[in-house]
Amino acid sequence: MSILIDENTKIIVQGITGRDGSFHTGQMLEYGAKIVGGVTPGKGGQETRGLPVFNSVQEARDAVGCDATVIYVPAKFAKGAVQEAIDAEIPLIICITEGVPVNDMVGLYHQVKAKGLTLIGPNCPGLISPGKSKIGIMPGSICIPGKIGVISRSGTLTYEIVHALTGMGIGQSTCVGIGGDPIVGSNFRDILALFEADPETDAVVLVGEIGGDEEEQTAAYIKENISKPCFAYIVGASAPEGKRMGHAGAIVSGNAGTAESKQKAFAEAGVPGAKTIDEVAEMVAAKFN
Repeated sequence: MSILIDENTKIIVQGITGRDGSFHTGQMLEYGAKIVGGVTPGKGGQETRGLPVFNSVQEARDAVGCDATVIYVPAKFAKGAVQEAIDAEIPLIICITEGVPVNDMVGLYHQVKAKGLTLIGPNCPGLISPGKSKIGIMPGSICIPGKIGVISRSGTLTYEIVHALTGMGIGQSTCVGIGGDPIVGSNFRDILALFEADPETDAVVLVGEIGGDEEEQTAAYIKENISKPCFAYIVGASAPEGKRMGHAGAIVSGNAGTAESKQKAFAEAGVPGAKTIDEVAEMVAAKFN
């Protein structure tokens, strides 16, 4: 089984005629994703990669129906693109775009929650249910179907850890990149709840990083609400205080947001912590192989 997406998920692509949108549409189609159309304002009526292009999300949904949308547009247009998807009440919205202003996300976040929709991102690689479907930019070649869920704030590290799991014959149910910005549509706890309810996910790997207190809150949530084994890997142990490291949300301020505080929180919640990428796979293998 999987969470959020499977082989029947009908997807539209916002920004489908742009460079990134067109390229990744091709990659998703090649993997087997069920893309039914795309959106580029002003280019409605055209076709790209054999798919119809519409002027608006609502027009696309009315014409072809969809369960999900993925957004590949420049940062200055991302707020409008997500807003369109919210207004059309698309159940699953994935925003790949990096550099979306925090102030733009605040209002969008609350609208998504109020309408009961799911937003993944922004500044994320999307998600993949191996052997079924993928939405976003994750490389499908490194994934194999299985029963380990993966949730990560870091796109590249997601790939590295999934590759390590696959190399040891450990398959994944769904891999979700939630994004590395200070405000994202879905956090670790939101996705953990879905994995907890999925009968075919046996355990979850969490990839965290410095900045904020998301991992500390997640550790407390796991202690009270999650029965399945979890494993954690926290990036940024050597990061200097006050310096942003890659992601907008990856910044340490005083004792808050440090790798040490996050590792300690997970340890107190009974979640084993790995020090290297390979060690993550080794810990999971020791538990399930």
